[in-house]
Amino acid sequence: MVLWGLVVAIILRAASPPGEIELGPQQSVRTINPKMGVHTRLTDEVEAWKIKQSLVMVREMGAPWIVEYFPWAYREPFPAIFDWAHSDLVINHARRQGLTVIARLGFVPEWARPAGSASSFLPHERVADFGDYVEAFVNRYGDRVAAVIIWNEPNLALEWGFLPPDPESYTELLALAYRRVRQSEYPEVLVLGGALAPTLAPAGSEQGLNDLIYLERMLAAGAGEVMDGLAVHAYGWSFPADDPPDPEVINFRRTELVYQMLVEHGYGELPIYITEGGWNDHPRWTRAVKPAQRIEYTIRAYELVESWPWAKMAALWAFRYPWPARTYLDYFTFVTPDFEPKPIYLEVQRYSQGEAVIE
Repeated sequence: MVLWGLVVAIILRAASPPGEIELGPQQSVRTINPKMGVHTRLTDEVEAWKIKQSLVMVREMGAPWIVEYFPWAYREPFPAIFDWAHSDLVINHARRQGLTVIARLGFVPEWARPAGSASSFLPHERVADFGDYVEAFVNRYGDRVAAVIIWNEPNLALEWGFLPPDPESYTELLALAYRRVRQSEYPEVLVLGGALAPTLAPAGSEQGLNDLIYLERMLAAGAGEVMDGLAVHAYGWSFPADDPPDPEVINFRRTELVYQMLVEHGYGELPIYITEGGWNDHPRWTRAVKPAQRIEYTIRAYELVESWPWAKMAALWAFRYPWPARTYLDYFTFVTPDFEPKPIYLEVQRYSQGEAVIE
């Protein structure tokens, strides 16, 4: 056992990020829109100074909220053996910059699933182990995170172990996580369900299930009683932010249809958190818009969310990647991997400070 403990310690030390960077003085975010946020995507950023610099730039852009991913497999690489070094860096620096953190939890470690299975596949007999991780995470960070998102886009087969999406099983997972947070040292931490992907996939599709149908089945299964809010993804694709909601269209205001469904089922008091969303300005992608349109639509989206009393925040995808994806995905970001602010960063920053925006 002593030898095994030594081996584990060496592995964890090797996997941990390099030495910490000074947190610096406590900061606060100056903005005219307290609902602005971004999805920071620091999961694979291993250099501490880059973690800090990303979060400094989020604050300077004027966004008080971040959503960050804390994969179960990264934090618990061996059963009941946790490595919190990286998440400590992210959360401590975020809080020092005055940012409110929402943590997305998921990604099944290899020890908790069959060999060769997808990282999104959670065997039924391992659901309790995921609950252990949720509770351990909240016990450690409950004083520094506002909410946890349980899983990601479970209405897509890709995110549900390549199995047919199952709203009833997801609701059982959500209920377990809800109970574990409530029995933790910080029961006030909010539990967000859903993180639903906007899709028109019909029943029987191998790819996913329409988010409105999925949500209706979640609510029928009791999900409204085991979450404090609903996480929603709101991508605009090629449509303007003001494009009216339509059940047959994927656009930013589809979020209004999601909220209306909550109201119709008696859960209108549950707030909606937009934890992904936005536009892409790749020059050749069919779902992209022009750079100037992306700026216009993004700022308008932030304005819309501020005007929606039932929406808590909007964290648009994605602030920065640690390295270039070299695909259309790079055109979702606000800042390059080398910390060069894109025009959209500068214009959103001007908006957040109440300055005029270029037409």
